[in-house]
Amino acid sequence: MKKISPQLLTDLSLLFIAVVWALNFTVIKASLSEIDPYSFNAIRFTLASSFIWLVLAKRKAWFTIPKGDILPLLGMGLAGNLLYQWLFIVGIDLTLAANAAVMLGTIPIWVALFSHLLSMEFMNRLKGVGVLLAFLGVLMIIFFAKNPISFESENFTGDLVIITAAMVWALYTIYSKKFLGRYTPLQYSTIMTTVGAISLALLAIPQAGATDWSAVSLASYAGAGFSGLLAIGVAYLIWNNGIRTVGAVRTATYQNLVPVLGLFFGILLLGESLELLQYLGSGVVIAGILITRHGGRVS
Repeated sequence: MKKISPQLLTDLSLLFIAVVWALNFTVIKASLSEIDPYSFNAIRFTLASSFIWLVLAKRKAWFTIPKGDILPLLGMGLAGNLLYQWLFIVGIDLTLAANAAVMLGTIPIWVALFSHLLSMEFMNRLKGVGVLLAFLGVLMIIFFAKNPISFESENFTGDLVIITAAMVWALYTIYSKKFLGRYTPLQYSTIMTTVGAISLALLAIPQAGATDWSAVSLASYAGAGFSGLLAIGVAYLIWNNGIRTVGAVRTATYQNLVPVLGLFFGILLLGESLELLQYLGSGVVIAGILITRHGGRVS
């Protein structure tokens, strides 16, 4: 039996996480009807951090952090978890969900652009075409929907906040590669989720009274479990492994699969229908990912 290559295994795992993230939007939306966003973030990051610490303990992958890495790692954790999550929540509150999907769909573009400008991961022309195609497909999915997005003035601030969030996550992804040369994906994920859990818990304390905890259903707690254990805990391990194995640009391109899969889950689970050009857009996204995967890179 032919052994699966590490790169193919990484691609398959990133595809799995795209599926999880596509489902996660629905799960979060349902849970936030009963739990305030700040408390929800604190719960799911606490679960994610606990899960990763258990994996670390089981594998006995203990590590030490040199003094010189403490402040840079703390900064990474605060940027990738506290700042990004706060921008995401504020942005969603100020704009439409469809707008947010488009803005977050720019993450692979920012990763590719920043990587190139910072001389961290140079792209050849074919790989650049793949990234642009994947984003074009996302735009087709959103703009040709039955209820297209709106850029009215009241949404503009939210759009800018979400764009800022996308840029923060892109920079976090790029700079993570440097640390993943010194720490394994498991060790790095442990540090990042721990910083996230502590900082988001502190941020949630003043907001805890906004939730009627006696009225929170088991389904909402289960949603927090799904979002924390899979969409963050397992996802961080796979995302960080992807950055180290196939590079930041190729890893980030899988972000574009999320709205594609979200549409098809709507068909399968909710009986929704797509417009013809949305099907075409989905195909363009997949083509862009395949081109990026095989486009290679120039160092």
